[in-house]
Amino acid sequence: MSKEIERKFLVVNQSYKSMATSCDHIVQGYLSRNVDATVRVRLRNDKSFLTVKGRNHGIERDEWEYAIPLDDARCMLQRLVDGPVIDKQRYIVPYSGKVWEVDEFSSPDAGLVVAEVELTSVDEEFDIPPFIGEEVTGDPCYYNSMLGIKK
Repeated sequence: MSKEIERKFLVVNQSYKSMATSCDHIVQGYLSRNVDATVRVRLRNDKSFLTVKGRNHGIERDEWEYAIPLDDARCMLQRLVDGPVIDKQRYIVPYSGKVWEVDEFSSPDAGLVVAEVELTSVDEEFDIPPFIGEEVTGDPCYYNSMLGIKK
């Protein structure tokens, strides 16, 4: 088991694109949106994963991720997903010793752009890149598992 410690922010400009070292296409859906056991299937370029996440405790939660066969992931996305399938581009942006992941959503919330940074502890300090705006950590409206779900 591992812990995920991350903070999430809205993005205010596109400067991350010129700073990015790579960009991946991601398609993902949720098999469970239960806050105590969220289960996601994801295609990232030509690889696929099944991820289980526990309830958030502040900015920290339990996380398990496993590589799965690509055909199995495609089948799960077609047959088992609860709610909309998410389609996004993920830009990887190194900045001041941290790696930022910037997601541009094409569906279901086209136009939404958010950035996340994973930390090694809940009180870790880090520098803010120029494309970062309002922090939305802990706001369920910005959880991937809640995108496209009527609130």
